[in-house]
Amino acid sequence: MADVRVTYDRTVDAAYIYLTESQARVKSARMYPCDPVDVDGMINLDFDEQGRLIGIEVLAASSKLPEYLLQSTE
Repeated sequence: MADVRVTYDRTVDAAYIYLTESQARVKSARMYPCDPVDVDGMINLDFDEQGRLIGIEVLAASSKLPEYLLQSTE
């Protein structure tokens, strides 16, 4: 299983889940916002130039992600 890197900013309660290798410098070419009503918050999906999912931004992360994950973030 591949390692997944997660960062969390407690000040704004936002987490980012990186789905790329840690040394890769992949830039987001397109962002797709999920419907905030359907997910009861805001989740944004980032895609690269080839249309591959490279990251997930989770706002109001403390209500969307398990506490153990937020405790183990960078």
